[in-house]
Amino acid sequence: MISDAPPATFGTSLMKIGIVIPCYKVKRHILSVLDGIGDEAHAIYVVDDGCPEGTGDLVEESCRQPNVRVLRHDRNKGVGGAVMTGYRQALADGMDILVKLDGDGQMDPALVPALVRPILNLEADYVKGNRFGSLYDVSAMPRMRLFGNAVLSFVTKFSSGYWRLFDPTNGFTAISAVAAKRLDFEKISARYFFETDMLINLGSIRAVVRDFPMQATYRDEVSNLRIRNVVFSFAAKHIRLAAKRLLYTYFLRDFSIASVNLVFGLAFLLFGTVFGGVEWYLSVASGVTASTGTVMIAVLPIILGVQLLIAFLSHDIGNDPTVPLVRFHYQQRVAAAAAEPTPV
Repeated sequence: MISDAPPATFGTSLMKIGIVIPCYKVKRHILSVLDGIGDEAHAIYVVDDGCPEGTGDLVEESCRQPNVRVLRHDRNKGVGGAVMTGYRQALADGMDILVKLDGDGQMDPALVPALVRPILNLEADYVKGNRFGSLYDVSAMPRMRLFGNAVLSFVTKFSSGYWRLFDPTNGFTAISAVAAKRLDFEKISARYFFETDMLINLGSIRAVVRDFPMQATYRDEVSNLRIRNVVFSFAAKHIRLAAKRLLYTYFLRDFSIASVNLVFGLAFLLFGTVFGGVEWYLSVASGVTASTGTVMIAVLPIILGVQLLIAFLSHDIGNDPTVPLVRFHYQQRVAAAAAEPTPV
């Protein structure tokens, strides 16, 4: 399935694909998912994440594919914990592209060759599904999922720095081993924040990320996520990680006019808001209307602060990574191979 890649693609002849399938209460779907995977997969890692249904046992008993391996957790570690167990084993086995495919049948395994194509073409380090690719795909999505994913997408744009991406919770992903080896798996959330946290951590290493338009299949699967239980923890994580990204990107790794815009924009906005609020309270308490000069002292810093923050956002939106880590890695390999003496 990969042989139709452009002849100039250097990665095609070298990259081995490993597919990681985290499994928790997916016994009804796992065998059909495995049957749908084509011969592009060099290895398939089924991670039984303490599944009470015994998904791992079913795979070992019923699956006849020779490249399938079952990995087990004694207790449930969450989707992120299961995926990272699969990632570690795939990297140890020398896989070059690591695909994450859910075991509940929502993702079509036949799309794997198209999903990994940008990495094979050395155009991206990480590719993720996007269920918002067309109006028809969006209309098939349950309304609550549509609303939740839209909100999370806008929030994640700011906390990750990937402003051109959408659908951050999409679990159909592919990552190059080059990028995966640069990540600290211990610092990535092991539970429902996993997909979003991956984007944030990829942003810290300047990995190139691309969306892959796809259509999800909604069957009788039941989500284990309860929104009311995670909404506040998600918000706190986004705020903390967004602040960390801005500090690292604009003050530790680099300092530019965008850094100046951010600092002075926040300072002017804060001053104008606080000063204006205090003066408004004093005016109401005393019954004396504030003077024009007082109003201007409050309003002008707010206007200036907003303008500076808009300028900063404009810079941040255009600050996406453009050179994939995987391209630089394989160019080095080509150069090293060319430098080796030819056997006589």
